Amino acid sequence: MRHRKTTAKLSRNKAERQRMLRNMVTFLIMEERITTSLAKAKAARSVAERVITRGKKDTVHARRLVAKQVYGSEAVKKVFNELGPRYRERPGGYTRILKLGKRLGDTAEECILELVDSPVKVGSEKEE
Repeated sequence: MRHRKTTAKLSRNKAERQRMLRNMVTFLIMEERITTSLAKAKAARSVAERVITRGKKDTVHARRLVAKQVYGSEAVKKVFNELGPRYRERPGGYTRILKLGKRLGDTAEECILELVDSPVKVGSEKEE
């Protein structure tokens, strides 16, 4: 049964949504901060939390499961070598969402999705 199993569709089919979330989580792991819409950030947060939780236990099985959720071996290495040990004592809540306000083009709610206890400073956002 599908009772109470809801997911944000984000105006995409399943394959597109999985690729987008996988890409967002990979960039979040590598950069430790991304700017996106609020709906996408909430969807990516749940995937990122699961990936980091897997990184706390360094086994072959956990590495394979994380490799299914992120792109590239560098991201997998960072999850297990840096993020897993950094969040070993934390029981969850590895990410935070900071709201930025409305985007000018389509008035979508923009936000920053970042890792808690990240060495990235607040003012170091890349100018585009």
